[in-house]
Amino acid sequence: MTKAIIFDLDSCLAAADEVGQQLFALAFAAIRAANNGTVSEEKLEAAFSECWRVAFDAVADKYGFTEAMRSAGWREFHRTEVTTPMRGYGDLEELKELPVQKFLVTSGFRRLQESKVNALGFAGWFAAIYIDAIDEPDRRGKKAIFEDILVSHRLRPDEVLVVGDNGDSEIAAGNELGMRAIQLIRAGVPRSERAGQHIRGLGALKALL
Repeated sequence: MTKAIIFDLDSCLAAADEVGQQLFALAFAAIRAANNGTVSEEKLEAAFSECWRVAFDAVADKYGFTEAMRSAGWREFHRTEVTTPMRGYGDLEELKELPVQKFLVTSGFRRLQESKVNALGFAGWFAAIYIDAIDEPDRRGKKAIFEDILVSHRLRPDEVLVVGDNGDSEIAAGNELGMRAIQLIRAGVPRSERAGQHIRGLGALKALL
């Protein structure tokens, strides 16, 4: 029996670029200025595109950013925040209809992720919200946070669904802990075979409980 669902935020409940591409403009400009020809323009554009879905540290590793590029991007992302209201995806209200405990676990820079939660105004819909803050020294990662949820709320792995977009992040963590991992495929999200099931909207979750 399913008793809880752990949700990701970006590209799952809300598009990371909902407020506009300008949100990351200063960070991308700083990274480009620090590049000095190390990363090709083609790869740099691919990296910037991925930053909307994947945590910056993972993108920097994948594309071989230099320390100067990392530092330049880090400084800007660390102070980036959403200052206007957000609505999330059109099916967000479906969350209210799910008769289970709901948790939100999101990775990224703390100020940015907390500002998105505030902009969406839905904190009260969740039993708890966790920020896997990449800019803090005691970062533990999503798997450890999922384990904390199991212990704190006396849940077994087989009683929890993990719903997200990233096969290398929340879906992988859910799999490692024996949870059912479901990929929510929004526009621009590549299908991951790591997920046990795939859905295209929050409305499909009721039938999976």
